[in-house]
Amino acid sequence: MFTKIIVVSLIFILISVGVSFAQHEKGDIREGNRLFKSEKFEESEVAYRKALDAQNSSIPGNFNLGDALYRQEKFEEAGKLFSDVSNKNASREVIAQAYHNLGNSFLQDGKLDEGIEAYKNALRQNPVDMETKYNLAYAQNLKKQQEEQEKEQKQDKDQDQDQEKEKDQDKEQDKQDNQDQQDKEEDKKKQEQEQEQEQEQQQQQQQQPKISKEDAQRLLDALANDEKKTQKKVKLAKAKAKKVRTLKEW
Repeated sequence: MFTKIIVVSLIFILISVGVSFAQHEKGDIREGNRLFKSEKFEESEVAYRKALDAQNSSIPGNFNLGDALYRQEKFEEAGKLFSDVSNKNASREVIAQAYHNLGNSFLQDGKLDEGIEAYKNALRQNPVDMETKYNLAYAQNLKKQQEEQEKEQKQDKDQDQDQEKEKDQDKEQDKQDNQDQQDKEEDKKKQEQEQEQEQEQQQQQQQQPKISKEDAQRLLDALANDEKKTQKKVKLAKAKAKKVRTLKEW
């Protein structure tokens, strides 16, 4: 993953540290170191675990087992071993190297913040370690790149959200425009219908026959004459009725 990481190993530093260890433990660690140098990391892991079966608090055994696991890309398990070594009663140099490799394990596992803190702890134990300084600067640069990438992704996301919002607004505006256009068409249609009705009424009024004042006066006079004739007939009928005698019977 991160090819530029410098890995510190205690293989050669601790190979001679074993005077107080049991002969069996020393032999297993020595065998593990031989296999590790031959890049047979799985076999070296087995040898280191045998050494820890004999002495589980062995600092060389735990540290070098962590190295073997790291080479197999078992970074989380390796990190736990380096963390254990950093908390043991060891020299400042060994603790610094344990923190260094702990930082490497975190970095390989994508845990930049934890890796940076581990490198800083290593430098607190050994401030002049150039390899740790390099790895710390490398991790901090990765962190900066990650933050910039996250910032760009956030900006892209915000931009996408703004574009989606604009699209929604455009859709809403189109919908409103369509509704306004529909309302205008309905109003226009209604006005046209009203105009047609008004025109029909005007046409009907124009078609009705008109009479002049003279014709109207003659019509009134004729109606008046008819009324006079009718009244005269009624009077004559009443006069005749008075002359008729009523016959009586015994």
